[in-house]
Amino acid sequence: MQAKTPAPNRRRLLAGTAAAASTLAMPAIVRGQTAVTEITVAYSIPVLFKDLMESVAREFMARHPSIRVTLRAPESGYEEIMQRNLRDAITRTLPDVAFHGLNRQRTLAERNIPVDLKPFMDADPQTKALGFSPSLLSLGQVGPKQTGIGFSLSTPILYFNGQMVKEAGGDPTKLPTRWDEVIQLAAAMTDPAKNRTGMFFDWTITGNWSWQGLVFSHGGSMMDPTETRVTFGEEPGRQALGVLRRMVEQGRMPDIRPETMFQDFFAGRMGMSMQSTAQLGRYNREIGGRFPLACARYPLSAASARVPAGGNVAMMFATDPARQKAAWEFIKFACGPEGATMMVKATGYMPATTLPATRKDMLADFYAANPNHLISIGQQDVITGWYAFPGQNALRITDVINDHLQTVVARRETPEAVLPKMTADVQRLVPVKG
Repeated sequence: MQAKTPAPNRRRLLAGTAAAASTLAMPAIVRGQTAVTEITVAYSIPVLFKDLMESVAREFMARHPSIRVTLRAPESGYEEIMQRNLRDAITRTLPDVAFHGLNRQRTLAERNIPVDLKPFMDADPQTKALGFSPSLLSLGQVGPKQTGIGFSLSTPILYFNGQMVKEAGGDPTKLPTRWDEVIQLAAAMTDPAKNRTGMFFDWTITGNWSWQGLVFSHGGSMMDPTETRVTFGEEPGRQALGVLRRMVEQGRMPDIRPETMFQDFFAGRMGMSMQSTAQLGRYNREIGGRFPLACARYPLSAASARVPAGGNVAMMFATDPARQKAAWEFIKFACGPEGATMMVKATGYMPATTLPATRKDMLADFYAANPNHLISIGQQDVITGWYAFPGQNALRITDVINDHLQTVVARRETPEAVLPKMTADVQRLVPVKG
């Protein structure tokens, strides 16, 4: 005998209809929620990058609604984000994307932390249209791997207060090209009665970048090709350290911190500063038209002179395939033409893509109206890598060099006495091969 089917009633019908409606309606919402991939992004130097990174992340998410970008609180500098990520690697809390100084890629690569980006580039048909030139891509390579892709690139340049240059008898349209001329002009701009200082060479910039700039511009190197012997103690290094001391003694450069220099320069009390082009946007904003800002190329003192590339690269640390895919999309946007355009206008860095400078809707008109931003691009013919010392003591070497340079700037020791000790101290921290 067949079981009798219960007759439908209104309550059951409404419940079934509601359930069906819920079943039809909810998957779209659920799909929208589960399809969102969240990635974390770490960066440093908030004075330069906080507003920019927030803008890049916001614009990226507007174009990629299926990806949510969470920015970590920024670290104060490249050393600090390096130390944080080395700890993260131990606790397995690495971000999916991190922006590291060019010279810190090696330390991370030696620990197998970054993901090689080359397979992602090769598999993505959009890569060829992003304007990544081989020479600029090489700055993000460690050995055969594409450890990172350049986000912001810089070179050291000289910043001048055009008004102070004029008052000291100089010509803002014909700025010094040799250190002798720079030091002479700095002395002429110094006037204690007016609370004016002639110059500041920021030797404290992260990763011994300034020391490398002085040595490279005199034709020297940090280590020999085998990376077994420290070479900055040779003649180019002696000349470089001598120039730093002459800035203090003849150029009357004070022993101050960069924060003080920035305040003095922006207020019109400092005549010249050596800084990264990364700071150009900040100089423009802070000066606000109070006096004309003029920029000049970094002085070169040898036929084989070079200047180190500064800046940072975007690196992928994500290991989950879905997060890797999302991380690649973010890196591609941030380092590509759109992100590069935002970055250049907010800072003074060069982009790692050649495309924006050729397009009027991106940076062509901007560069035409802002010639100071072209100084760094004009130095690409002498650019070289930001050297990273090998081994586990790379961060410690940075501190050792800075400590010795401080004694020269403070006039506690002579360059002749400091250089051999600095060379020996770094040599002891370099790994012995074989």
